[in-house]
Amino acid sequence: MKILAVRLGSMGDVIHTLPAVALLKRGFPRAEVTWAVESRWAPLLDENPFVDCVLPLPIAKWRKNPLGRETRTEFSMARRQLRGAHFDLAVDFQGLLKSAAVTFFSRADRVLGFDRRELREPLAATFYSNRVFTGAPHVVERCLRLASAAGAHIADARDAAPVFSLPQGVPEPPLPPGEFVLTSPVAGWTSKQWPAEHYVALAGRIWRECQMPLVVDCAPAEVEVARLIVGRAQPGSCVLHPSSLAGLIAATRRARAVIGVDSGPLHLAAALRKPGVALFGPTDPARNGPFGGSLRVLRLPHAQTSYKREDQIHPAMASLHPDEVWQALRPLLSADRTPVPM
Repeated sequence: MKILAVRLGSMGDVIHTLPAVALLKRGFPRAEVTWAVESRWAPLLDENPFVDCVLPLPIAKWRKNPLGRETRTEFSMARRQLRGAHFDLAVDFQGLLKSAAVTFFSRADRVLGFDRRELREPLAATFYSNRVFTGAPHVVERCLRLASAAGAHIADARDAAPVFSLPQGVPEPPLPPGEFVLTSPVAGWTSKQWPAEHYVALAGRIWRECQMPLVVDCAPAEVEVARLIVGRAQPGSCVLHPSSLAGLIAATRRARAVIGVDSGPLHLAAALRKPGVALFGPTDPARNGPFGGSLRVLRLPHAQTSYKREDQIHPAMASLHPDEVWQALRPLLSADRTPVPM
């Protein structure tokens, strides 16, 4: 049996789908599982024992230069690989037109996807031979129920806990030699971010109380936002850490705790069971929050769920005061000061 799992991106979405694809492989242990994913997120699937083949798609290149020769060549190769695999089953865990199109080009015998009531782009459901209404609140649970609808089940309930299989990562300097708190301040939408001055205030508090620096991680393209925080902070209280995806994973594994917004790095921390504080505003933590309970969610009671992709920080995020975040973070830094594994 050959199974195609489709979850192209983003980073958090790919992480949220890991348990469902693991369930597919565990439910069909003799099946060959291929995961179609956007090229930039393919490193998240390195070392994954539940994925036999990774099919990277150059979607970012296509957005920049859809008619470029290199882009067209890569897409042509991917399409030939999809058609040549003869998939018995394709599961669209994303539910967008672009992900549904991947299942279409695969020519799978059976295509499973969400019911149109649970799709942001309901037209995607027209590509599915089987549609499933999950009724689950969180994305992780929705994906798990979709995998279950495909027939993937685990006989022993003791083995049914969600599995997040992630690579070890590769340490990238500069990182402090001792303990630190990690943050990744950039989100896909500016409206989900926390103000730079709040990070500066929080970093000063952590440094004064615990002598731990705040490591400000970012992708190389986001370094200006991170540099703005580090440049305003008290000397020694902040460390700038531009990193690759592998470097972020390694830094997250080493961190004492994490401060995050609704973004991929936060969901990475949750998957790795790191303690910390998650800051939410215009998005609903019941649907998109950190999964697993290791991170405490802070959100104002009056915050309205809008999912608007705005270019300015949402008032509900700006109103989360650094003192409130420190009160939630402090117990995680003071209790059980065991060494952080390298």
